[in-house]
Amino acid sequence: MSALISYAHSLVDKGLESLNLLEKRQVGWMTKDRKTGIYVREQQHLTKKLKLLLLFSKPVEWIDTTWAGRYYLHEKNDEEKIKEEKAKSKEEIKGFIDYFGINMGDYEPSDPDTYDTFQAFFTRHHRPGARPIAASDDDNIAVCVADSRVVVYDTVTQTKELWIKGKNFSISNLLNDPTLAAPWSNGSVASFRLSPQDYHRYHSPVSGTVKWWKELDGEYYDVDPICLQSDIDILTANARSAICIDSPAFGLVLFVAIGAVDVGTVKLDPKFMTEGATVRKGDEVGMFEFGGSSIIVAFEAGRVAFDEDLREVSLEKVMMDVEVGMRLGEAARKL
Repeated sequence: MSALISYAHSLVDKGLESLNLLEKRQVGWMTKDRKTGIYVREQQHLTKKLKLLLLFSKPVEWIDTTWAGRYYLHEKNDEEKIKEEKAKSKEEIKGFIDYFGINMGDYEPSDPDTYDTFQAFFTRHHRPGARPIAASDDDNIAVCVADSRVVVYDTVTQTKELWIKGKNFSISNLLNDPTLAAPWSNGSVASFRLSPQDYHRYHSPVSGTVKWWKELDGEYYDVDPICLQSDIDILTANARSAICIDSPAFGLVLFVAIGAVDVGTVKLDPKFMTEGATVRKGDEVGMFEFGGSSIIVAFEAGRVAFDEDLREVSLEKVMMDVEVGMRLGEAARKL
């Protein structure tokens, strides 16, 4: 009888825990806050969660052989861009801040009323000093490129086994160019995912010079882990911009900014579109407009040692909640 009562109590506890998560809208992927060490589910609209579970289920993937979903996402993306650029969109800002609990003290300007449109708010700047760059004078230390959730893997093969399950994911397909992709064919990969509530400017992980850059047209799939772990090749299908940074400490470093649903544009700073330009880690590379998005940073094999805390949670298939400028790893061959 005591075992039965104990089991009943555990069911009640689970039910109450689920209701608490729903109340806090914590129905997204499991993450670990790097600052506190606490595991928590990401805040996400329940309707969005259910939609993704349906759209990226095996039956729907099999049925949608016409790729009608792609056309829908393109149309939806265009509609969102028009909507968020209008002055009326300003009315959404305060509700959005309250819903996601955004600390406006980290941003400049901090007063929501100073933003003329939701787009202006979405591409907001950090206030000076809000995101210090780790070991700013040591080029042997690489840093996180965005306020985001990240997983890191030592090889592309490991990345495919544990995280990005698309049938044809490879650096070659990501760049649509086997020759350009050769340095990272089985290199180390850091995959950053940004949610709509995040700061949507992104920064250089290393210091060096711009070797080349290119833009690739594509789709606007969501980059939620549910989507990444489906058979659809999300990251190699979405619109993206790629940059190669030649770093004395890390060798050739690939930075790929990838658009997603509700992301109108992947914009690069002109400096990062200038071959031979000198860049410092922490420099702003560019920004996303609207929605969620993703960034892939790849290192040549054997050139980076990712921080152990990031490696450990990634092997658990849990994303680490990080901020721009936090440590990512260090050069395996020090300067």
